[in-house]
Amino acid sequence: MITFLPLGGAGEIGASCFYLNINGTGIVLDCGMHPLKTGLEALPKFDLIKDLPVDYVLISHAHQDHLSALPFLVKRHPYIRIITTPQTRALAELTLHNSISLLKEHLHNESKSEKNSEQLQLYSHQEIDLLIQSIEYKAYKENFVINGYNHRSKFPITASFVDAGHILGSAAIIIEHESKKIFYSGDIRLSDQAIIPGAKIPSMKADTLILETTYGGTDSNSILNWNEEAVRFAASINKILISGGSVLVPVFSLGKMQEIIALIWNLMERKKIVSTEIFTGGIAEKISRVYDYNRYVVNRIDPEFEINSIPQKNLYEIEQPEKFFKEPCIVLAASGMMVEGTASLNLAKYWLKHDKSAIFTVGYMDESTPGYRISNAVKGGKIKLNDFSEETEVRCYIERFRFPSHAKREELLEIVKQLKPEKVILVHGDADGIEWIGASILKMRKDIKIYAAKLGKEILI
Repeated sequence: MITFLPLGGAGEIGASCFYLNINGTGIVLDCGMHPLKTGLEALPKFDLIKDLPVDYVLISHAHQDHLSALPFLVKRHPYIRIITTPQTRALAELTLHNSISLLKEHLHNESKSEKNSEQLQLYSHQEIDLLIQSIEYKAYKENFVINGYNHRSKFPITASFVDAGHILGSAAIIIEHESKKIFYSGDIRLSDQAIIPGAKIPSMKADTLILETTYGGTDSNSILNWNEEAVRFAASINKILISGGSVLVPVFSLGKMQEIIALIWNLMERKKIVSTEIFTGGIAEKISRVYDYNRYVVNRIDPEFEINSIPQKNLYEIEQPEKFFKEPCIVLAASGMMVEGTASLNLAKYWLKHDKSAIFTVGYMDESTPGYRISNAVKGGKIKLNDFSEETEVRCYIERFRFPSHAKREELLEIVKQLKPEKVILVHGDADGIEWIGASILKMRKDIKIYAAKLGKEILI
């Protein structure tokens, strides 16, 4: 018997964590924290599996919402075996150490809630070092056995990772037992980015497909292909730089930073963007080194290209933000959604005051974030960065670009067509996205059983 139980990432984007019980073997797929919640609310609901076998955790990639709750899971289940791709293991070392300071910031912001602050016990850098040492890694397409201690079948469970085309090391996960095949998409993209090429779906039939739906509710007509969007992006940057302004681009340190700086540099080298100084910094520089180190061992658009060969200045060495406006420049700052306390939001508060400059957003924005409010603001209007702040006049230009690292909704349907599953479980998306994908799948094939994952609700697969 195989059962599926969502612990997080059901009906929302964040805290992705799903539990499979395959004849007594307990397998956790991803173990993330919700980036927009604090305290215990940010964690998956681990209590749902406290009395169940928990043998393995397979991590699809190193983004916070798929990885950062791993230390909390290990504390509860110290004998659990952790398996990732080699690249995800390398990135996990950086992101988990970095998440300690992020968690401290969360707890500080939540100081008013002593209960949560007490219950969410922070882990140490030493504990992260031990955790990283315990991570096993498997190359793409390498089959491995994952039978648990209580496995009640003479047939082994095998698993393998497939390149998901999302970020470095990202993987879709294939799990096989007897005649059953389960395909977990993780975060997946089928089209090329600037650095990472799109995923190639393997030739196979999946009995159950666990599918992300991030862009399920987004009309693809609003998303140009990567190269067409790059042309629009270049034209808008040039307009600002030539007029004497500077451009702020909020980005996630892992993935989006590397893709956007590669895009900008490529456009500069082809004389499509005016040459100017580029500012980056923080953990993104270390992440870029991991990208560069692995450029010959994973699929890359151009294996010869090195991110850290691009001339970059450290934005954190600029003590007075007004210096960014003395000469035109481009600043790539974390976080991508401009959440409270991050460099991108702190800088945005200065950018909003400068009428020649611009804030260009390039990725997904949760509606609850300051980034969403800024990306939907217009020059000359007014904006409240949160429900409690005063209105701020928007003097700079605001423009929204889309360089997604997730599949468009038609690509999600293409995955269904290729894998021909009997059951599809929809995860990692909002209600609109899940509804659109579910309805569209049924139009294609009425015999498929569609499930919208719900927190704590078990599905027999």
